[in-house]
Amino acid sequence: MDITITLPESHPTMTIRELLENEWLVPRKVRHFLRIRKNVLVNREPVLFHHEAKAGDQITLHFEETDYSYQDVQLGEATKVSVLYEDEHLIIVNKPVGIKTHPNEPTETNTLLNHLAAYLAQKNQRPYVVHRLDKETSGAVLFAKNPFILPILGRMLEQKKIYRRYQAVVWGKISQDVTITDKIGRDRHDRRKRVVDPRNGQPASTHVQVAEVSADKTKVYCVLDTGRTHQIRVHLAHQGHPIVGDPLYQTKSAKRLMLHALELHMTHPFTQEKIIARALPGLW
Repeated sequence: MDITITLPESHPTMTIRELLENEWLVPRKVRHFLRIRKNVLVNREPVLFHHEAKAGDQITLHFEETDYSYQDVQLGEATKVSVLYEDEHLIIVNKPVGIKTHPNEPTETNTLLNHLAAYLAQKNQRPYVVHRLDKETSGAVLFAKNPFILPILGRMLEQKKIYRRYQAVVWGKISQDVTITDKIGRDRHDRRKRVVDPRNGQPASTHVQVAEVSADKTKVYCVLDTGRTHQIRVHLAHQGHPIVGDPLYQTKSAKRLMLHALELHMTHPFTQEKIIARALPGLW
C-alpha cells in the first residue's frame, strides 16, 4: 500500500520523524519498518528520518501488507451505500435507519460496514470504523479507507475538530436553547441502556438548539462536545423530553427514532480542504 500526500502550502517545515510521529501518528513499529526499509520518499527520492519536509513536498510512504492488521467482514450489498463525500483516504456515507454501523458477530452481513466493504472491494479498498451511530439513528457516518489515516481521524474526533450536527424531534415543549452537561454511565439494571450518573458517569456535553415548537413536540438541533453512547437520547430524556420513537427511553410508539445525523464538517488532515457533508433528506 502506497500513501502519497502533498504537503499544503501552509504546512510548517519539520523532519520526517516529526511528521510521522507527531502529526500523522504512525505507530512506532510501523515507523521502524519504514525507516529500515527506506520506504519514505520525498519528491520520489528516498530520504532519512532527519530530512526536513516543507510545504509543497510530495511525501510517499510504502507499507507492507503485514504492517497493519485488518479484521475481515462479510461483504454486504454495495448498492445500499449512499456516498456523501469520498476521496482516496476517507468516505462519509448516509446510514439508513434500522441497520447497525458495524457487525458484532463475524457472520453478520446486513450492517453499514458490510455494505461499505462490498462497495470498496470494487476499488480494492477496505473500510475502517472511525465512529458509529445507533441502529435506530440515521445520517452521516465517517469511515477511513486505510489504516494510516484512522488514528488521525480518531484524534480529530477527540479534539473536537470534527463537527457533527443532529436533528431530533422530542416530546414536550423546550422554550429555549440549552447545554446539557450531565455525566453519563451504564444502567446497572439494563445493559442496553445508559443513565445520568453524577457520581460515576463520564463527562458529556450536548448543545440543544430549538428549531420549532408545536403543541406537544419540539424540533431541535443537537451538537455534541463528547461522544458517549446514547448521549443525545439520555440527555434529552433526563430533561423530560425523550426523543419521539425512542424504544429504550420512552414508551409511546412511533414509526422510528426521530434522530438524524444531518451534517458532518471537518478539515481534511492532508489537503486542508473544508469538507461539509449533509445527509439529506433529514427529518424535516
